[in-house]
Amino acid sequence: MPPMLPLIGAGGISTSAWMTVSLVPLFFMAFTFLRYTNVDPESRPINVKQVLPQYDFIVIGGGSAGAVVANRLSEEKNWTVLLLEAGGDETEISDVPSLAGYLQMTDLDWQYKTSPPPEDTTYCLAMNGNRCFWPRGKVLGGSSVLNAMIYVRGNKHDYDLWEAMGNKGWSYKEVLPYFLKSEDNRNPYLIRTPYHKNGGYLTVQESPWKTPMAVAFVKAGEELGYLNRDINGESQTGFMIAQGTIRRGSRCSTAKAFLRPIRLRKNIHISMYSQATKIIIQKGEKPKAVGVQFIRDGKKQTVRARREVILSAGAINSPQLLMLSGIGPAQHLSDLGIFVIKDLKVGHNLQDHVGLGGLTFIIDDPITFKKSRYQTLSVALDYILNEQGPMTSLGGVEGLAFVNTKYANKSIDWPDIQFHFAPSSVNSDGGEQIRKILNLRDRVYNTMYKPLVNSETWTILPLLLRPKSSGWVRLKSKNPMAHPIIEPNYFSYKEDVNTLIEGIRIAMNISNSSPFQEFGSRPLTTQMPGCNKYPFDTDEYWECALRHFTFTIYHPAGTCKMGLGSDAVVDPRLRVHGVDRLRVIDASIMPTIVSGNPNAPTIMIGEKGADMIKEDWL
Repeated sequence: MPPMLPLIGAGGISTSAWMTVSLVPLFFMAFTFLRYTNVDPESRPINVKQVLPQYDFIVIGGGSAGAVVANRLSEEKNWTVLLLEAGGDETEISDVPSLAGYLQMTDLDWQYKTSPPPEDTTYCLAMNGNRCFWPRGKVLGGSSVLNAMIYVRGNKHDYDLWEAMGNKGWSYKEVLPYFLKSEDNRNPYLIRTPYHKNGGYLTVQESPWKTPMAVAFVKAGEELGYLNRDINGESQTGFMIAQGTIRRGSRCSTAKAFLRPIRLRKNIHISMYSQATKIIIQKGEKPKAVGVQFIRDGKKQTVRARREVILSAGAINSPQLLMLSGIGPAQHLSDLGIFVIKDLKVGHNLQDHVGLGGLTFIIDDPITFKKSRYQTLSVALDYILNEQGPMTSLGGVEGLAFVNTKYANKSIDWPDIQFHFAPSSVNSDGGEQIRKILNLRDRVYNTMYKPLVNSETWTILPLLLRPKSSGWVRLKSKNPMAHPIIEPNYFSYKEDVNTLIEGIRIAMNISNSSPFQEFGSRPLTTQMPGCNKYPFDTDEYWECALRHFTFTIYHPAGTCKMGLGSDAVVDPRLRVHGVDRLRVIDASIMPTIVSGNPNAPTIMIGEKGADMIKEDWL
């Protein structure tokens, strides 16, 4: 998700990007490097020098799902596995949880942008060119290296709905064991429940540091009638101190969790800086995937698969690669001169969590997360020597909540709005980085946030959990290096806007609650440029604000839909319809987006998908 702090980060960092992070002392990088290499028990994955001509399985994409799949398949000693990753390895800087936003728009980010909205709808109007940035991890570990590390599984009804749509084996009861399989939860209370375990590859815990406002957030929820509960447990509706994928104060990406411990396995090769450009498909009455073309060191190479090709490139890259390979909407491919092997609805059903950005509240107490307060020598040393302090913050997010608007079905536990609470806002880094990675227009920043640079501010991100609106991913050209066209089609259903407005009003009630009134909390009432004709806090004003400061926390899903209908791309065993020996295993297979941050569900999909492959071949 995008940063709401001065210290938020995304993935690796390029030399040019490092020069812009002038406020991070050079000694911090040096000390962190020493700690990173000496304390971490797993050394870095090995980048194979030469790819073999053939493997049993080829996994494309070493991200949140691909790293899991590669690990689990290589557990079979008689199988050989190749993992192709377009990016390189993580860096020392991406290891620091609170540096999450400094690494967006660098070499370890695909640097995608949405297309400007079509004439019949409006969104991202507060952004330069009316385009929202969509960072995606171009790095081993994928977007688990760019995100805010929040660990949320979604709602049990999400998965029961998947099964009801014809996806046998995907009910909540059947996916829960795969969440538990990965988990290494360090909370001693949670592991006593049937919903959590320890000892898995993926470490999950709370940040060891938080502001006093984190407790106030949970207490405010209780005042509004919500329970303080484990939102990954029996029920989801409620408030909670955020848990995330961190270990010993550092980010626990899927590369760190699943690839470093197996770096010495003889039957797995990892080829970094290797961008897949086409899946080789043997034509015939039943087409069959037999290999992959990729570019490494500027040279085109080909590698063959004895058993299967597994596409785990994510909700943008997976549909792109399928379409480049001749699998997708026939008319679209024909228009680009691509030979059609299989006509499928690839790239359709693009879903994302969308909400209002920059919803800012002001307090009197000097306790918020500001650059001037926390980017100091003492804070850096506390992190380096003790694995403690503000640098362990989960991308700046301290609290989570799942709440019900008047449109939610109160008879079941299936909330329709999620809150991310952060003790900072767009102004908290003095305009240095947050405004850039949000692509925010100068007029918006200068009018609303620049006057608050010396103020104490906090924010809630109200997000729509199950949008009715959906978009699509299309090819711009048949050049595999060209970014695809991304059209999220936000707010094409008025119900989405209405639900979010109700979510905003609940967020305002949190500011008005007793725990926050102790800090003197009040909303920023400076009006959004472009929305001045509407009185503040009216429905018309909030709809205008949503269409301007459209906020995505980068959760694209659904573009290779799982199912049995005419709009499905893969079957319930994740096999591409009509093409043998080709699967998609990542967030793109979600028939409907999960109610919460999708990183943990994507890891679950990797676990379950790998088991399916083992069942089919063993």
